[in-house]
Amino acid sequence: MDRCRHGVLIVVIGFAAAWAVVDGPRDPDAAYRYLSTESPLPEPLLACDGQTVDPNAAIRYRTQAVIPAPLQTIWDLQVDVARWPSWQPAVADATVLTEGPLRPQSQFLWTTPVPATEVTPATTLYVTSTVQQLEELACIRWSGPARGEGVDIDRGVHVWTFTEIEGGVLVSTEETWTGRQVDATPELSTTHLGLGLQAWLEDLRAAAVDP
Repeated sequence: MDRCRHGVLIVVIGFAAAWAVVDGPRDPDAAYRYLSTESPLPEPLLACDGQTVDPNAAIRYRTQAVIPAPLQTIWDLQVDVARWPSWQPAVADATVLTEGPLRPQSQFLWTTPVPATEVTPATTLYVTSTVQQLEELACIRWSGPARGEGVDIDRGVHVWTFTEIEGGVLVSTEETWTGRQVDATPELSTTHLGLGLQAWLEDLRAAAVDP
C-alpha cells in the first residue's frame, strides 16, 4: 500500500504506526502540532473518563488538529470502525467483533499491510482493540496488541478527545506502545508512531471536510 501526501510516503501499521520514507517537507500550513521526544511531552496526559495512556511507556506521542467540520460528522467517522477502510487507505480490513455501536468492552479487529524493511519481512499486521472508555461526542480510549510476522506490539493504548472550538473541532490524540521489540528502539518506534498518528488525522480531516 503506497500513499503520497505532502511529500511523505507513509505506510501506516498497527495502532497508527508508520514506516515512512521522507521525500520532502510536509505542508507547513497544515493545522497540526507535532511533538518529539527531544523536548518534554505535555502534561497532563490526554484522558477519557479519567483514564490515560500508559504513563510508564517509553513510546509515547501526542498530536492534534483543528478540523473545520461538525463534531457529529467527525465522531461518526471515528467510531464507525467497519467503514475505516473507506477513508483510511492504510486500513485493509476492519471488523467489529461486538454487536451494536461502540461502547466500553466493544472489540474490533483491523488489519494493515506492512512492507518489508531491513529487519522485518513484509507482513500483515493484525490489531485487536478493546474499547475501555467512551464518552459520546467527547472521547474514546482503546487498547490491545498488534501481531504480525516479525512485528509485535504487546500493548498499545490510544486516547482520542474531541472539543468544539471556534472554527471547528480540536481533535487530540495520544498513544503509547509497550513491548520488547518496540522498547528496544524507542526513538525509531516513536517516529513511526508519530507519522501514523499524523496520517490518521489527515485522513480524518479529509473525510470530514469533503465527505
